Amino acid sequence: MAIRTVSIVGVGLIGGSFALGLRKAGFDGRIVGVSSPATIAEALRLGAIDEGLPLTEAAAQSDLIYMAQPVARILEQLERVAALAPAHALVTDTGSTKEAIVERAREVFPPGGPAFLGGHPMAGKEGRGVGIAEADLFAEATYVLTTAAEHVPDTAAAAEFCAWLDKMGCRRRIMDAAAHDRVVAWTSHLPQLVSTALAGSVLEHVAADEDLQTAGNGLRDMTRLAAGSYAMWEGILKTNAAAIDDALRAFIRDLESLRAAAGAAGGHFERGQRLPKKLSRD
Repeated sequence: MAIRTVSIVGVGLIGGSFALGLRKAGFDGRIVGVSSPATIAEALRLGAIDEGLPLTEAAAQSDLIYMAQPVARILEQLERVAALAPAHALVTDTGSTKEAIVERAREVFPPGGPAFLGGHPMAGKEGRGVGIAEADLFAEATYVLTTAAEHVPDTAAAAEFCAWLDKMGCRRRIMDAAAHDRVVAWTSHLPQLVSTALAGSVLEHVAADEDLQTAGNGLRDMTRLAAGSYAMWEGILKTNAAAIDDALRAFIRDLESLRAAAGAAGGHFERGQRLPKKLSRD
């Protein structure tokens, strides 16, 4: 086997879930965590990792380095990880935007050295931290892979990593990094921003607790994403600004059209009803 030691850099919800998913899928090698002392202690208690080490020590002895951090942190550490990783190793990430990360990887990963494979598991929760990690978080979820060369690296570690994703129940999809960022601007980033804006608007105009008690499941469902942390989203918004701006502009036009339609909005409803049907089939 090509992968015997895995280092999870950022043992939070995603990194912890990947580690637990590996174990459930049958991985019997060593899993090392690189995180804060408190996170390492919790990850050890949950059985997500076997030990915690500093990045320098962990990366140097790893066959797979799994960077499960916010986008900005991944970009900061890519060059260092590329320099530390053994030549046979695979480095992969879980950043929610891919173009900036893939471009940076193209710059810092030398030919003949460790391979890089960008990744984005389309799974998560509103909360953060390894305490809510789940072994089945990625099961049946789309797992996007992006590379500078537009194909999975032809290495033993990359092939085995993809095999473990399959064993975990992921639905692998290879995408161009720029295409990925355009799509997720609509399917992930716009929903977050709409939820955030809606929650802020409702709170400003219906602030009394007794009035908020009239809220039904519709408002709860629509504002669920508003609980997301800006610390996680800041890097996403900065690295996908143009695509997000395009999505927001188009969405605002749709809102203005709906506003102008007033009581004659049947066409808008008919168009909107098609998406839930498509998503339920998927």
